[in-house]
Amino acid sequence: MKDLKNQPESYWKEKLTPEQYRVVRQKGTERAFSGALYYNHEAGMYNCVACGQPLFSSDTKFESGSGWPSFDDPVNMANIELHEDNSFFMRRTEVVCRNCGAHLGHVFDDGPRETTGKRYCINSLALQFAPEEKGQE
Repeated sequence: MKDLKNQPESYWKEKLTPEQYRVVRQKGTERAFSGALYYNHEAGMYNCVACGQPLFSSDTKFESGSGWPSFDDPVNMANIELHEDNSFFMRRTEVVCRNCGAHLGHVFDDGPRETTGKRYCINSLALQFAPEEKGQE
């Protein structure tokens, strides 16, 4: 997959909708419970909206009640980066797509204890859902 981190902002403005651009390039967030993928319960893969990198499987999605799609584990830790985020007088860990640098959301330590204990709280606008093909198991 082509490394897209050094693309000019004009590239992203052309590729993404204004709402997607605000979230993934300007580190914005969507309103809680407003994202279409929050309510998605289909089997499949959640990919980066900016570059298509696989990020989260539906197998790791859970209902956190937070208002954003939540996952307990990425499909591959090599596909994301974690950065310290001290904006808005909070101490959080930002989740970023390793391939293109897209801001995805944040990870917290209040996820399901029976799995990883993590809650990857991800903006629907940062994701593109690819349903599992029928007949796959």
